[in-house]
Amino acid sequence: MISLPPFSSTVLQTALLLALSNLFMTVAWYAHLKHLNDKPWWFAALASWGVALFEYLLQVPANRIGYTQLSLPQLKIMQEVITLAVFVPFAVFYMRESMSWNYLWAGLCLIGAVYFIFRGA
Repeated sequence: MISLPPFSSTVLQTALLLALSNLFMTVAWYAHLKHLNDKPWWFAALASWGVALFEYLLQVPANRIGYTQLSLPQLKIMQEVITLAVFVPFAVFYMRESMSWNYLWAGLCLIGAVYFIFRGA
């Protein structure tokens, strides 16, 4: 039987901060491919570092808050699920990538990961 931690403001706050953090992370990692591809790699790296600062300002508090109620493996799997949930719309709508079945298969694998990491918790 899967045992999720009680739905609390701590878990919700962690999830929201991680979602915002992932939005900044995804922009930092991939938006330069669309907007800075004519610039040298080091310029893109510096711009990405600037965006990534905001990711860390959200991610570090998210993990500290979440760790009060979730285990480290649970936090990591939550992070991965949120990463895919943020990345797919970013890739499809912002980067204009075509949707593929691989997104579905990856999502199903993450559902399995959620099951196993929260099972018996």
